[in-house]
Amino acid sequence: MEKDIKIPNHVAIILDGNGRWAKSKGMPRNYGHVQGAKTVEVICEEAYRMGIQYLTVYAFSTENWNRPKDEVDALMGLLRSYMKTCLKTAAKNNMCVRVIGEKSRLDEDIRNRIAQLEESTKNNTGLHFQIGINYGGRDEIIRAVREIALKTMEEGLDVEQITEEMLSETLDTRGIPDPDLLIRTCNEQRISNFLLWQLAYTEFYFTPVAWPDFTKEELEKAVEAYNKRDRRYGLVKE
Repeated sequence: MEKDIKIPNHVAIILDGNGRWAKSKGMPRNYGHVQGAKTVEVICEEAYRMGIQYLTVYAFSTENWNRPKDEVDALMGLLRSYMKTCLKTAAKNNMCVRVIGEKSRLDEDIRNRIAQLEESTKNNTGLHFQIGINYGGRDEIIRAVREIALKTMEEGLDVEQITEEMLSETLDTRGIPDPDLLIRTCNEQRISNFLLWQLAYTEFYFTPVAWPDFTKEELEKAVEAYNKRDRRYGLVKE
């Protein structure tokens, strides 16, 4: 990668293609999810080495509960295992980890592991790593609106005082800058209810590479493509 290339501060990734990748190899879908989890670890390290400060991945959406029960159960088992692995990886690499999404539907032991992971890494100063688990952009916005509505009733807040900043600070991603670059693997070209509010001015990059095959070189390609974009945030070009 060129030395003078501009590195995005925050990269978001929709991890797509695990099941299709496994099927292409004659393996069960769960094998693809396991390999995909290993890719997450690799990309976390490579992203920070490149100078990326924030990395947010879409691991399990609110819609994923509609998948076959055996696949959901396997994903929950993988999540339990990954929480342990992530704790070790975070300690090794000084990562600050946050889970975004509606956690109440998750089993208690998973919620406890998430709480332990977030608490033990909250003061780390390396990569800020956000994991979307039972996350949906619409659900996130609805929860934020409900919180603001309750505050309006309880504290007598005037509706004219409700601002973009207030809503942003009520979202799961409060305190985190909006993504500069969104990557989606396996050639799907939609955002699938991911970070609907936060992606307002984000650059999109789609690749045919399935997530388990996503490498440092593929990340570099995405960043190089990002550098070719003319980011003016809605300003009129002269």
